[in-house]
Amino acid sequence: MIIDYWRKGLRLIVDDLSEEMAESIVIKAGEVTVEAELNDSGTAKAIVEALPIKAKAQRWGGEIYFSIPVTCELEGNSREVMEAGELGYWPPGTAFCIFFGPTPASQKDEIRAASEVSVLGRIKGDLSGLWDVPNGTEVCVQKV
Repeated sequence: MIIDYWRKGLRLIVDDLSEEMAESIVIKAGEVTVEAELNDSGTAKAIVEALPIKAKAQRWGGEIYFSIPVTCELEGNSREVMEAGELGYWPPGTAFCIFFGPTPASQKDEIRAASEVSVLGRIKGDLSGLWDVPNGTEVCVQKV
């Protein structure tokens, strides 16, 4: 993805190949189904190899997370502040994270993870149904 950004007369071009989307997935959480695209990071590739994954959802404000059978270190694209619809991997909990709104750690209107997560990809489409997914809901992640 190439970002061309003008600010105060300075031009910054960023070419971040880790953001290239590599694999389409479907995430089902109870009655809610969303499609997403994973990037081509090493962690995303390890998750694709482990699919399908079934787990119990945990909620933390505007985040759904669940433990998965993948163990990876933080990637170079890791960060704490996320965007609505982004997917992440949290190494301390070996957790797949879906971010869609502010969490208890957020400051003002930001979406903040508990600590740094590796960015895995992004949900395509409407996120509003994710607010209706309670703790303990069965989640299934699979290839399209």
